[in-house]
This record gives sequence, C-alpha cells and structure tokens, in this order.
Amino acid sequence: MAVVALTQVQIDRVRNLRGVHLEALQRVNVFYGANGSGKTSVLEAIHLLGMARSFRGNSIRSLITHGEDTCTVFGSVALPGAGALPLGIQRSRNGEAQIRLGGKTVRTVAELAEQLPLQVINADSFGLLTGSPGARRQFLDWGVFHVEQQFFPQWQRFQRCIKQRNMLLRRGKLSHQELAVWTRDLARSGAAINEFRQAYFEQLAPGFQQTMARLAPSLDTLELRFRQGWDHKLTYAEALEQGIATDREQGFTHAGPQRADIRVTSGGHPAAETLSRGQQKLVVCGLKLAQGQLMSQLGRGQCTYLIDDLPSELDRKHGGLVCELLASMDAQVFITCVERDEIQSVWPDTGGLAMFHVEHGRVSASGSA
Repeated sequence: MAVVALTQVQIDRVRNLRGVHLEALQRVNVFYGANGSGKTSVLEAIHLLGMARSFRGNSIRSLITHGEDTCTVFGSVALPGAGALPLGIQRSRNGEAQIRLGGKTVRTVAELAEQLPLQVINADSFGLLTGSPGARRQFLDWGVFHVEQQFFPQWQRFQRCIKQRNMLLRRGKLSHQELAVWTRDLARSGAAINEFRQAYFEQLAPGFQQTMARLAPSLDTLELRFRQGWDHKLTYAEALEQGIATDREQGFTHAGPQRADIRVTSGGHPAAETLSRGQQKLVVCGLKLAQGQLMSQLGRGQCTYLIDDLPSELDRKHGGLVCELLASMDAQVFITCVERDEIQSVWPDTGGLAMFHVEHGRVSASGSA
C-alpha cells in the first residue's frame, strides 16, 4: 500500500514561487526542470512547512520573495486510518513565525516537526562526513527526538542548565553552592540525554551496516562510532567534578553531551579522507535512509525525504540502488532532477511516480511516469 504523508501543499512568496498549488501528491513526487527554475525552492517550502526554516541556511530574508514581507506554506498531512491534519507556517522578514496545526496556533517548532518528520539529502549533506560535530549531533538528535518522547524535555533542560552554569563560570567570583546546584541538574539531564542517544545509536548502527551492504557492498570496512563527549569510564557527574578546575579557569563547561560526535570510518580511517565523492554520497544516503527505516520499524511513523539532485555525484547504477531502497521503504519522497527521465529511468516501479515540471517558478503536473 502506498504511503502518502503530504496530500497537498500550497506555496506563496517562497523565493520565485507564487501561488503554487500541489494537489494529489503521491508517494514519490519528481520535480524536473532547468537549473534555477525553482525545483529546490519547492523542497525548501516543504522543509519550511515541517521545520519553520530552510535547509539552505538560517536567513529567512533570502527565502522570502524579493519585495515581500512574508512567505506562507500550507499543507495537509494524512492521518492513520482516515482524515487529514492541516498545518501551516508564515515567516516574516523580521524573523517572526506563525505556526498553525489543526487550526490552532502552536508555539514551538517541535510540535510541527513531530507531525512531519523530514530528511534532506542534498549537496550540504556531505557535512555529515566532512563538517563539524554539531551537524552530526543534529543528525543523531533528529532520530532520538522522533523515537523517544522524553528526549526533547531533557534536551531543553540541559540547554537551560549549561547556559546558566557557563554564565556563572564566566562571572569569576561565584558561590560554590550556587554552581553545585546547576552542576547537579546539568549532570542529571546530560546523563539522560546520553542514555537516549546510546540506546538509539545501538539500533541505528546495525541498520546502517545493512543499508550500506545494499548500496555499496564493496565498502565492507565501514563502521559507525559514537563518542559521548567525556571519558566513557566516568559518569557524567564524575566528569564534571574532575573538570571543575578547567571549567573555572576557562569559563565554560568542557565535558558533556554538547561535545558528542558520531563518525564514519572506512578501514579504521575517517571516511571523509578515504572515500571518493560518490562513495561519500552513498554513505550519506545510507545514514539518512537507515534513520527512516528505524523510525518505521519502531512504529514511530514514516519519514518524508526531500532529495535535491540525486543524480549529482552518483552514476546510474548507484543512483538506481538508492531508488530501489527508497521504493522498498514506508516513506514519501520529493525528488528533483533536470531531465524527466533521470529518475524515471532508474526508479523500480514507475507506476507510482507523480511528475511535475518546474519552469520560472511555475509548477505544473505532467502526469504519472
């Protein structure tokens, strides 16, 4: 049975897209057209609907059509069984966001993200291998957020505690008792976050190995590793106690989940240093697809994939393998390419492809493949 999360999307004043209505969306939706036509902007609009921001940077000003003050995206998400949940987002140039869910205004992006879990695969996704640990923590926490309900409250508590503790450390002359209170609370929330991450990682790692065995069986020495952010032989409370002198001297908290990282190695060496560009893209796809598969296996719903220019960096064979894996998953897919047949020719079941032609910011349905 075809899985469809978003059934329709309305986009207005997102870059060069004005009054775009996408109706009768299918499980797999292909947007093709010349470079600069607005294909990526369609994916951005969907990302805005689920995350209240673009995946091309944090500047909302560049996302809003030139000369306009706001941009809006509305959509409808199919609910299990029957019915649909309307959701919408309006962003203003001044940074304000108005989020609507089921006809009601909500305050946090987390409530929106929970209804429309999104994964992006694009040129920036290489940062999972080559970028900073922050990008990889964000990747890991996306998965934990969608499978563990208690994670987000603990994450919020940790952010509040570490901010307060660092402020006290920077103050210089501080009360030992006051610092001890925040250190105790930080240790509790940090330990909880680490436990959630560890439990999730232990399920993700074998799934990643299985996914890569299908995408690139020759890369049989790949390994996914997790670093928690302090000496694994110590509890977090013990690590904070041992590091108090350094923290006081430098004015911030060194050890903790804020320093966690995950790394992909190949033959014991960083994958970013040993793999070709095409192999790196396969690994990135493997990481993202493994997360979606795990989410479905754990009964936490389905993931919607936004894939920008899949043929880039991948030959026809490996692009086809990625498409085969996507086709086997309970996931909705929005994918861009330049020529119509770039995806149509490698997708295993073309009967379920909805094709959209994008030209100068106009999107027109061009039938099924």
